[in-house]
Amino acid sequence: MATVTTTRRAPGGVGVMPDTPGWARWANEHRKWLFAAPAMVFVAALIVIPLGWTAWLSLTDAEGSVRAESEFVGFQNYLDVLSDTDRFWPAVGRTAAFTVVALLFEVVLGMAVALLLWRPFKGQKWVRVAILMPLVATPVAVGMMWRLIFDPNIGLANQVLGWVGIGPQPWLAGQHSALPTTIFIDVWQWTPMVVLILLAGLTSLSDEPQEAARIDGASAWQRFRHVTLPLLMPTVIVAILLRGIDALKTFDILYATKGRGGGSFHEVETLNVYAYGLSFDYNEYGVSSTVLILFFLIIIGAMWALTARRKGARR
Repeated sequence: MATVTTTRRAPGGVGVMPDTPGWARWANEHRKWLFAAPAMVFVAALIVIPLGWTAWLSLTDAEGSVRAESEFVGFQNYLDVLSDTDRFWPAVGRTAAFTVVALLFEVVLGMAVALLLWRPFKGQKWVRVAILMPLVATPVAVGMMWRLIFDPNIGLANQVLGWVGIGPQPWLAGQHSALPTTIFIDVWQWTPMVVLILLAGLTSLSDEPQEAARIDGASAWQRFRHVTLPLLMPTVIVAILLRGIDALKTFDILYATKGRGGGSFHEVETLNVYAYGLSFDYNEYGVSSTVLILFFLIIIGAMWALTARRKGARR
C-alpha cells in the first residue's frame, strides 16, 4: 500500500515540502518583507544616511572641508542659529510668505480652472493640453525664461510698461518686488499641477448630488459651496499637501532668477537659499547643516498638520 505524504502549509497558504530547510521556511513566512527589502535599503541609502550625516555635521563646527578636523560642539549651532535675527528668522518669514501666498493663489486659480474644464465643451482637450504646458519645462528653464522677461534693460515686461507710460521696474532686484515676482513665476508654473489634481477629483464625483441640488433650485454658487466643495475637500487637502511641501523647499526658481540684472539673493533669501549661501559662499558646513535640519523639522511639522487636517476632512 502506497504511503501518502502530506505537506504542511506555511502561514501564507503556500505549500512547503516536508524536507524544506529551516531558512527556506523562514524566508517563506517573511517573504513580504524580503520582497520590500531592496526598496527599503535603497531608501535608507538615499535618505536616511545623508540625513544622519547632516544631523551629525550640525553638531560640529565643520568649516572649509568636511574632511578637515572638526570639533563636536553639541547644540551650540542650534542656539546660534535660533538667536540669529538678521538672517535666519527673516529667511523663515520669507519661506512662510512664499509658501502661503503661492499656495493660496495656486489652489484658488487651480479650483477655478478645474471647474471651467469640468464640463465638456468644444476644444476641451486642446485647452487642457495648453494649460498643462508649463509643467513640461524644468523649473530652472522656467526661471531663466522669466529672468529674461523681467530683465531691467531688455526685458519684455518693462517694454510693455513703457508703452503705457510707466517707467522700468526692478522686478527681480527690488527689495519689495523680488519676492512677489518669484511667487508669480511659481504660480505660473505649478498652478496646472493643482488643476490636474482637482480635475481628477471632480471627474470622480457622482452627478446625483448636483442634480438633486439643481432640482431643489440651488444656484451655481450654492451647489459649489454646499455640494461640490465638501465632496472635493479630501482631494483639495491632497493638492495642498503635495504642493505645499514642494513650495516650502523651492530653490531652483529662486536661484535661476538671480544673476545679471537680478540683484542679490537677499531679497528672496528663503531657508534653502540661506543654507546654500552658508555652504558654498562661506563654507560653514556645520551651521548650514543646522539650518537644513531645522528646515527639515519645519517641513515635517507642516506635513503632519496637513495630514491631520486631511483625516479630519475624511471624518
